Amino acid sequence: MRMTFGYLRGFVPWIAFSILSTQGESRWGALVGFVLAVGLLVVERRNGRDWDQVVIETSSALFFAGLGLAAFTISPAPLGDFGPAASLGWLALTAWGSLAIRKPFTLGIARTMAPPQIQRSPLFYRVNAIITAVWAAAFTTTALALLALLYLAPHATLAVIVVKLLGFILPAAFTMSYPTAVRERARREAGTSDGTAAGGILEMGTAS
Repeated sequence: MRMTFGYLRGFVPWIAFSILSTQGESRWGALVGFVLAVGLLVVERRNGRDWDQVVIETSSALFFAGLGLAAFTISPAPLGDFGPAASLGWLALTAWGSLAIRKPFTLGIARTMAPPQIQRSPLFYRVNAIITAVWAAAFTTTALALLALLYLAPHATLAVIVVKLLGFILPAAFTMSYPTAVRERARREAGTSDGTAAGGILEMGTAS
């Protein structure tokens, strides 16, 4: 649970933006998102987090800074009704980009909850690459779904909010369950019952 919260914490600005920005109004959602993103970034850096551990927070601050500046200075508002789809598209690009450079954004977060010997394991990297890929796929799918929904039924506010939230809830559920499943499989393959050997690599997956 603690690991999942560690991931979700960085998405708080986006969740706030998703709820506040509907029917073409993105100004206040962008402003709140920017304040939350900068606040999280400052707190995490003061807590000693390296830059690779605050990828989402940094990306969020940049996105909301640009969108907020444009939203308060350009009329009509930039992106129009498609702001929510664009925001998820930005997150998808961030996640896919982190994979492309072999620095999955979840890797930095997981390192804050795992001992050094576990962090050096290839399995540790592989698990986080898969989790990051799931987040990236979820953001991509959600962005496309929002694009279609906002085009076909732009006033279906409740449906838009539900789709946005599912784009975070589903990958979060996978993040919580996948390390546990891999750890159990590793235990069986290693023939252990105490979580040591290969299974211990994913200890951080059930940190509480």
